[in-house]
Amino acid sequence: MPEENASVQDIDHVATRLVACLPGLARALDRQVAQDYAHPKPPEAQLALLRHVEENEGTTVRAAAEALLMKPNNVSALVTQLTEQGLLERRQDTADKRVAHLHLTALARRRLAEVERLMSAHLGSALRALTDGETDALGAALGALAALERHLRPRR
Repeated sequence: MPEENASVQDIDHVATRLVACLPGLARALDRQVAQDYAHPKPPEAQLALLRHVEENEGTTVRAAAEALLMKPNNVSALVTQLTEQGLLERRQDTADKRVAHLHLTALARRRLAEVERLMSAHLGSALRALTDGETDALGAALGALAALERHLRPRR
């Protein structure tokens, strides 16, 4: 068999395994965190938006939607939900009254930090159960996973 075909088969195998594994990892972590979190755990889309606003204070709905690969109307609905929960503030742009800038509330910062702490604790516990070789392999794969994520994003 030509080497090129083996490479394609290897890539197909890795792709299939990642497609099966990554959502399962996310669901398992989500369930563990939800058990220990003192409040109803926000859905992943809300957490993603809160994380984005935390890293990009003052972002707009449109910019957040683009960064999160979501439709602006879906992000707008998330903003409405999070605003009603007291986790986000919309502040009107001084130059253009049609534009609102998003800011986390103090409550959002506390809750987001708690969710992140729980996620790290559960993931750390699972990582400590792995062999040294498995942990090393995952550590070595972090850069490749980040590159893979970049390649999956639409080109501008």
